[in-house]
Amino acid sequence: MRELNRLLINGGVLSPGELKHICEVAEAMGMNEISFGSRQDIIFPKRIDEKIIADNPNLQLVDPSKNAIQNIMSSYVSSDLFHNTSWLISSRYLYILEQFKYHPKLRINITDPKQRLVPLYTGNINFIASENEDYWYLYLRLPAWRKIKMYPALIYSWDLHKVAKAIEEILIEEPETIETVFELVNDAIETNNRTVDKPLEVPFHPFPYYEGMNRRGDKYWLGLYWRNNLYDTTFLKSMCDLCNDNKIGKISLTPWKSFIVKGIPVASKLDWEKFLGRFGINVRHSMLELNWHLPVADKEALSLKRYLVSNFDQNDISTYGLTFGITNYIDNPYRFTAIVIEKNKQPEVVGDFVIRDTYNLLFAKNFDPNTQEYIMYVQDVDKVELPGLLMELSKLYFEQLGTEKESNTAKSSKKTQEEEEIHQCEHCGTIYNDRYGDITQNIPSNTLFKDLPTTYVCSTCEAPKSSFIKKVLVK
Repeated sequence: MRELNRLLINGGVLSPGELKHICEVAEAMGMNEISFGSRQDIIFPKRIDEKIIADNPNLQLVDPSKNAIQNIMSSYVSSDLFHNTSWLISSRYLYILEQFKYHPKLRINITDPKQRLVPLYTGNINFIASENEDYWYLYLRLPAWRKIKMYPALIYSWDLHKVAKAIEEILIEEPETIETVFELVNDAIETNNRTVDKPLEVPFHPFPYYEGMNRRGDKYWLGLYWRNNLYDTTFLKSMCDLCNDNKIGKISLTPWKSFIVKGIPVASKLDWEKFLGRFGINVRHSMLELNWHLPVADKEALSLKRYLVSNFDQNDISTYGLTFGITNYIDNPYRFTAIVIEKNKQPEVVGDFVIRDTYNLLFAKNFDPNTQEYIMYVQDVDKVELPGLLMELSKLYFEQLGTEKESNTAKSSKKTQEEEEIHQCEHCGTIYNDRYGDITQNIPSNTLFKDLPTTYVCSTCEAPKSSFIKKVLVK
């Protein structure tokens, strides 16, 4: 792992020409395979040749000793394919990613809350699309923080890069609260913030099947996954040539060590199928295979996964919608799978005693990683016990699937309907909610609208206070 070099791929998006060039550079260094990382970057699985890299300065290569430089993750790969926020189309991602001209030292995620393929909260800086066009929630978990915190304002699309860079620069101040971060960022840069008028809602969807040739409208998209995460450069180069023949401009990497090609013309579907067949590419792996997250180049984790998947297959267990992760005691806490298999540290022993590895099993609350809450299912169990325990968890998932929503509905139906008073700008629709206040204008939470100064204006369009109309929401 110490010898792996990461190649930054901004947002997990690159052109066929860029991918082909990367493959050619890898081959020039004696490699015939490349791998993908969990942050949508590319991994060179062998030592690099410094001279060859020096001749290719356009490649953003990160030496293993410089792990402070991070790749930006985005859910561009999901756009136009799965559930998505209506205004967040593919081109919007590309415009935003283009603004990031510096190398981030913190993990940055730019995601749509309605998709499931790319995790929302695994970054230090997590921009999550709101329902207001071109505005994003911001959730922070800075390196010294134990918990994630919501930034008290929505961030404008074209300010994302400025805010992220400003947050990195204020780390020298060692801010301990989200309010301090907000004040320091506002002092450092000019932004077009918008007040938060309601909490972020993240709907639950089962994890999607993302492999094979799939039709979407008048185009096809292709998802490709190789179980050993070693992608043949000859195949990739030929695929890039086929993309160019079909005028396909982008290839998207996923956090699951796979990639997706969008925009395949209907008339070219047969050409692609023949191409895959010529290289003997399997494009219909079981869902048991696809929904795993493993450390890169970890043979032990890959062996454990194969052992568990084999047991699932033999017992005809369905895991559709579930995701699994294998980790260990030294990994960071950025989990993003529904079920986590965690290897324990072995105790120090004296003599020639052989101690078998033990594992913990954790699962996300409601089996939804976006809750960021993990429940310990069992501790210190042997490897041979894992298949049966995971099958129990899988059955538990299907038993409770949908019941949480039904339970919440039942609870709410028993309550007397509650009314909440808000005020909405008649010009742009911005809401002032007493509960949240308007920190963009130094109005603290729980400030009644009637107590706002007469000089108060709409945080979006600067209309006067008199332009706000009182409305009552029934909860």
